[in-house]
Amino acid sequence: MTGRGDLITRTAALLRGEPTPPVTTPREPAREAAERELSKQIYHQDDPGLLQRALDRFWEWLGDLFDRAGSTSPGGTFGLVAVAVLAALALAALWWRLGTPRRTATDRAALFDDGPASADDHRTTADAHAAAGRWKDAVQERMRAIVRSLEERTLLDPRPGRTADEAAAEAARALPGHAADLHAAARTFDDVTYGGRTADADTYARLRTLDLTLARTKPLLTGPPA
Repeated sequence: MTGRGDLITRTAALLRGEPTPPVTTPREPAREAAERELSKQIYHQDDPGLLQRALDRFWEWLGDLFDRAGSTSPGGTFGLVAVAVLAALALAALWWRLGTPRRTATDRAALFDDGPASADDHRTTADAHAAAGRWKDAVQERMRAIVRSLEERTLLDPRPGRTADEAAAEAARALPGHAADLHAAARTFDDVTYGGRTADADTYARLRTLDLTLARTKPLLTGPPA
């Protein structure tokens, strides 16, 4: 018959041999703890940067776009690329044929955009720009000198807001022998100011010569013959 002491001893041995019950954590706190752990910098040292991720997304979107367009266009993706190349060539040929788009006369600003200055002031400024190789500024100032000189000689009425084209057209009535040169000077001014064209020493020399020539030319005050 087993004594009470043996029973207690045997029970204690069994208790010591039992495994420890597992530790359980509720689902939500466990998820939050995992997120905090994975957000540590050590786990993200090799991740791509923001710009790289954006580029990856862009290229994925572009690839999907070409895939969808290629599946519906004749010839598939190759046909789509061929059409795009032909369109680019057509645009390039049109740009080369027409040149840089020019603004129309109605879009052009006034010839004078600063306070009043004499023709000699504009000439001095123009020559200073030319000496420094700033040909665009030199051309603009020399055209202003031409128009201001005509105003000082009362061949043109001083009028704020006048454009280079308007000045050339009005001056041609008193100086008909230089009408073509005046219109050419106005076009040059517009080209370098609004059309994105470049100027050089020869461009400036033509306007300077015209300025000096007009200063020595006697105007036709009665207007051209009918």
